Amino acid sequence: MVHSNKPRVLKVEQKLLELLNRAIAREIGVSVQYMWQHVMAMGMKSPEIKDIFEDIAVDEMKHAEKIAERLFYLGGTPTTKPTPIMVGVSLKEMIGNDLRAEDEALELYAQIIKVAGSQGDSTTRLLFEEIMTDEEEHKHTFTILLK
Repeated sequence: MVHSNKPRVLKVEQKLLELLNRAIAREIGVSVQYMWQHVMAMGMKSPEIKDIFEDIAVDEMKHAEKIAERLFYLGGTPTTKPTPIMVGVSLKEMIGNDLRAEDEALELYAQIIKVAGSQGDSTTRLLFEEIMTDEEEHKHTFTILLK
């Protein structure tokens, strides 16, 4: 018996593969954004916020990995291009940018959940429901920091 390194391919529409690549690009972009904010954060409140930026950056990179693995399994090729990175200058501007990024993620991931569900891809749907929980937590964290 010959084994192939090719992923097992489910029958999914191109739209879902494109949405997954958008999600990967977003996760790569924000992981860099949050890590650079971790490096650049300055001021009296920065020590505690620097650690938050770093922790969330790592979460986002793990999301990118999980999504890329799923996309590859479905027969797609994961992107290496991030979405635009909006670091900001002040802590307030950084956190505002991050809050917008999390809102965009929640909107995109709700769309992916809907499309995956309509295509009968419960694994992708469940993956994004799990990731969405993390993104809601990130949004909550940034909302509290902005106050």
